[in-house]
Amino acid sequence: MKVKMLSRNPDNYVRETKFDLQRVPRNYDPALHPFEVPREYVRALNATKLERVFAKPFLASLDGHRDGVNCLAKHPKNLATVLSGACDGEVRIWNLTQRKCIRTIQAHEGFVRGICTRFCGTSFFTVGDDKTVKQWKMDGPGYGEEEEPLHTILGKTVYTGIDHHWKEAVFATCGQQVDIWDEQRTNPICSMTWGFDSISSVKFNPIETFLLGSCASDRNIVLYDMRQATPLKKVILDMRTNTICWNPMEAFIFTAANEDYNLYTFDMRALDTPVMVHMDHVSAVLDVDYSPTGKEFVSASFDKSIRIFPVDKSRSREVYHTKRMQHVICVKWTSDSKYIMCGSDEMNIRLWKANASEKLGVLTSREKAAKDYNQKLKEKFQHHPHIKRIARHRHLPKSIYSQIQEQRIMKEARRRKEVNRIKHSKPGSVPVVSEKKKHIVAVVK
Repeated sequence: MKVKMLSRNPDNYVRETKFDLQRVPRNYDPALHPFEVPREYVRALNATKLERVFAKPFLASLDGHRDGVNCLAKHPKNLATVLSGACDGEVRIWNLTQRKCIRTIQAHEGFVRGICTRFCGTSFFTVGDDKTVKQWKMDGPGYGEEEEPLHTILGKTVYTGIDHHWKEAVFATCGQQVDIWDEQRTNPICSMTWGFDSISSVKFNPIETFLLGSCASDRNIVLYDMRQATPLKKVILDMRTNTICWNPMEAFIFTAANEDYNLYTFDMRALDTPVMVHMDHVSAVLDVDYSPTGKEFVSASFDKSIRIFPVDKSRSREVYHTKRMQHVICVKWTSDSKYIMCGSDEMNIRLWKANASEKLGVLTSREKAAKDYNQKLKEKFQHHPHIKRIARHRHLPKSIYSQIQEQRIMKEARRRKEVNRIKHSKPGSVPVVSEKKKHIVAVVK
């Protein structure tokens, strides 16, 4: 005998509190909902408008430095701790939750050129214009103790950058050449060079930790293998690259911040063509840093703004600026992927939300559900012209806006000239060069 039974779960219709909304059972039969898509479109439009209304990304300004902020570093184990180095040789350690400086060190004479933390977080290294590499304890000196470095290495030339290995007690510095150092020794284990110009930045790969990349002022990006103590290959671009950053999720991918206002994402296995050219800045790009998810990166520029780019898009999804912010020298994405820090010329470190309209604090389950639902609606209708226009619109400072218009005219003129040249030449005599390959001069192996 077959018994049919009605079963009702009280959670589906009983209110959590007496102030709660009445839950209405829903029939999903499409015949009963003839205007479902128009209704969803209106909801998506409202969600997009509200996202722009609530977009208030600026959180705090950490002031205290007496000169421009030249470099930033994150603590590998503690989300709240950030280190910054200034142009007057001062290093400050900040607590982001309290938004105040917890320690100040007069580390160098002249600029602090680079700062990096040890992988375990117990100490950090700084390099400066006084030709020294110094290692400092992360914790401050005890009562009655002097503020002194653990080790000091006196070099022969000025060091312009430093980065620490992700797993071993090894660090790399750059200047006239790339030097690999053991923490216990005062002479480098090996020195690598390819070319004669000074090297501005060196970065270890976070996944394939024996690989490192550097960029020099002769427009080269050089990749090295620490195990062979030799350079692997280099790519020469049209203009100088200021710094590079490796993708923390894909071992072969890195992004280069260039002087020609663009960023180039390369796959190190095929350097002759960049994977993507990211265009939106209107002045030299000075720094770049990846989000821990590896899906986005943030760039700092001389045009007094920072931009967030998705890895697979050529245009930025967000631009941040304030009236007081000057040329942005350095930028970092925090390890929890929620915040962005930038240091600029006018002595301030600014803290921003990575997602401009995100609500801070704990969300209730209903808020989370509403947020997810709105996000899906925005994705579903993102290509509708009205929604696309509202989602894309950003207010820009007049200087950046006018420079964008000017560059657009120049680019159009160049394109028109190219088209005319091809049109009035013998077929096949003028090669058509893609935007990606335009800026690559050569790849040397």
